[in-house]
Amino acid sequence: MTLDFRSQLVALLPRLRRFALGLTASRDEADDLVQAACEKALVKQDQWQPDTRLDSWLYRIIQTQRIDHLRRAKRSPVSVPEDAMPDWEDTRSADRAENEDLLRHTLRALVQLPEEQRVVMLLVVVEGHSYREVAEQLGIPQGTVMSRLARARLRVQALLAPTEQANEQP
Repeated sequence: MTLDFRSQLVALLPRLRRFALGLTASRDEADDLVQAACEKALVKQDQWQPDTRLDSWLYRIIQTQRIDHLRRAKRSPVSVPEDAMPDWEDTRSADRAENEDLLRHTLRALVQLPEEQRVVMLLVVVEGHSYREVAEQLGIPQGTVMSRLARARLRVQALLAPTEQANEQP
């Protein structure tokens, strides 16, 4: 095992956890998913090609681990307990409470998306990957990525609209 591989893996942990948290809406499940993915990556390190992006390879492992877990668990509806919301704080804004409330609502909307839309949304919007990169990572056409992202954005917007309207009314 090369030191370079391990140091890159460690550097990616916050991003991997954020991605897994977006998929699962549960800190415990996200941590378990990241741990399982890291274990698999370490065992299968020889399958990673050094001239490719390690983060893309790890996102794919996480996604595969998630699918396997869902198949085993025969997925029940996702609920987002209040304590599952990240402890992100907006310390620079006078509108901190509103921003935190919007974040909670956005995360709830995100977990209501179908899995394939949520994965695309997380990779493009949260992680900042290009449509081409996401298409390669997921093994789907670029047009499918754009379509899923468009549907995901519309769905999140629709889910947030009642909250935004309620906040705007006097």
